[in-house]
Amino acid sequence: MSSPAHGTGRRKSQFTYRQLSLLASYSASSPLRVIAHIDLDAFYAQCEMSRLNIAEDQPLAVQQWQGLIAVNYPARAFGIGRHCTVTDAKKMCPNLIAQHVATWKEGDEKWAYHDDAASHIGTHKVSLDPYRLESRKILALIKESLPADLQKVEKASVDEVFVDLSAQIHSILLQRFPELVNPPPYDDPTEKLPVPPVTALDWQADALVDLEDVEAETDDPDWDDVAILIGSEIVRDVRAQIRRVLGYTCSAGIAGNKMISKLGSGYKKPNQQTVIRNRAVQHFLSDMKFTKIRNLGGKLGDQVVSTFHTETIKDLLLVPIEQMKLKLGDDRGVWVYNIIRGVDSSEVNSRTQIKSMLSAKSFRPYINNRDQADKWLRIFAADIFSRLVEEGVLENKRRPKTINLHHRTGDQTRSRQSSIPQGKTLDEATLFELAKSLLSQIIQEGRVWPCANLSLSVGGFEDGITGNKGIGAFLLKGDEARESKVVSREGSIGPSMSTHERPEKKRRVDNPGIQRFFPKRESSSGGDSNRGVDDDDVVDTAKLEMGTKGASPNRTGGHPNPITEYTKVCTRCDARLEDAEALQSHLDWHFAKDLQDEERGSRTFANDHSTGPRSQKSTAAAASSSSSRKSTRGGSSASSTNKLEHGQRKLKFG
Repeated sequence: MSSPAHGTGRRKSQFTYRQLSLLASYSASSPLRVIAHIDLDAFYAQCEMSRLNIAEDQPLAVQQWQGLIAVNYPARAFGIGRHCTVTDAKKMCPNLIAQHVATWKEGDEKWAYHDDAASHIGTHKVSLDPYRLESRKILALIKESLPADLQKVEKASVDEVFVDLSAQIHSILLQRFPELVNPPPYDDPTEKLPVPPVTALDWQADALVDLEDVEAETDDPDWDDVAILIGSEIVRDVRAQIRRVLGYTCSAGIAGNKMISKLGSGYKKPNQQTVIRNRAVQHFLSDMKFTKIRNLGGKLGDQVVSTFHTETIKDLLLVPIEQMKLKLGDDRGVWVYNIIRGVDSSEVNSRTQIKSMLSAKSFRPYINNRDQADKWLRIFAADIFSRLVEEGVLENKRRPKTINLHHRTGDQTRSRQSSIPQGKTLDEATLFELAKSLLSQIIQEGRVWPCANLSLSVGGFEDGITGNKGIGAFLLKGDEARESKVVSREGSIGPSMSTHERPEKKRRVDNPGIQRFFPKRESSSGGDSNRGVDDDDVVDTAKLEMGTKGASPNRTGGHPNPITEYTKVCTRCDARLEDAEALQSHLDWHFAKDLQDEERGSRTFANDHSTGPRSQKSTAAAASSSSSRKSTRGGSSASSTNKLEHGQRKLKFG
């Protein structure tokens, strides 16, 4: 079949120029976007096969105590699964290699592989560090295989990764199809794209999910088909690179969103990739159980099964959205309604970061003294620190703020928490000392032995501080100082630099007058041109600059104020002040103004009234201030003038 002839009557694509442009920004609303899910095949088993240099056709399972946590595909051919015990598995496959995971041995400072680990559950603790280390290598290689400026990679777990290929595909589309570079007709981005100048797509060895309508396969492809084909080429190369460099096989799913791509990666295993075109989504999902969908395999899935008496997507598609909302609630109902139709707008998050780390041990038999507990705390500290290294603690990229210890004896659990000292290097020894200190606090309460469980965790992670200046930077003058300040501001992009920076101090004017107690008013125009004061119209250099939403009616200026946070509010005029010191100065102004008004008496009010509208406003303000002063100080005018608070003195005006 050939493409339609070019010309005015040529049919158009169903996609627009706007939707094509959205592809470059990873927009979840673009129907052309392509997401890949890469999943390592029986990862723990592959790691052990690589470490032990075992042939690929050798049956192997990874053992933890008397159970199995990973089974390679040659062993699965004998019917062995993770539900099997080691004893049963070896009966099913006599030549099975059952490799126990690495463990921390009580008293040791490093994990290792121990031949007798399975029989020493009481003195060993499982370590998954070997698999984490290999996972880091794989993630790094995936990122190296993609353009540095056109990649968005999310580590979903130790053995799976999501990749948003949209921006890279957009770049390749423009290179392969120059007609897409041209502006849209009439400069209207809602105009339809021309159809792709291809009539057949080569999917090579990919597992291509069939369309529900077999005859539709003869239709010419549209741009979403072309985009997903390019995505499959990229993923195929990435998988080949992992195989070639590290020796691991992985499977992949390529689709229009995360949910479908994850289901696709498990569709054909091992060492294959499945492509689910947009047109094939419904056919792909129709015979599937919805409990396979992420977040529908737990309590919510059980609720859906019990409510609608089915486990299949095909049957659930018949349920109207209103009934789902009625039975599951509005939000859940809408989500379930969309997800079983393959609608998922979740984004690939390249900045996924853990919130806490835990290392724990349940003791069988129980431990009975402080010496045993300290040995395990040392192991916990080493275990956690090795993971902190992965998070960049040595480079000060991220570090935790708190450390927690949980202790259980019988049916009683006690916990203690402490902050982790900031400003100095965090190491394994520091974690160990903090853990021992927390345990000492628990021991002081008594009745802590025998101990059934101990767990140590760290949390409250924050990004490390960057852009700090050495002392030499404070000794620069003139242009050098200004350049240093610019460089420091440009280089500090983390959350440690915020709007809470200390504003610059300003010099005192010769005669600031009573207006110095007023906070500055923001420009009513909302712009920066009239906000704040000139450098020569300032406050005391010994105090922070006052600036707020409050008002000084006589102040104007041309320089913007530093951005500050205001936490104090004057109860008399609602002015917002920066700190307690600024508030006290402002209240002193109110007090001085009250005294002035009282001494002038009614004559002052009469004179003010005769000066016109502006004075009328001042009169009202003065009366309000006087009234407010009486109510807040709880006395008469006379008593207020005669009885001053400690440290105050009567001011004379005029």
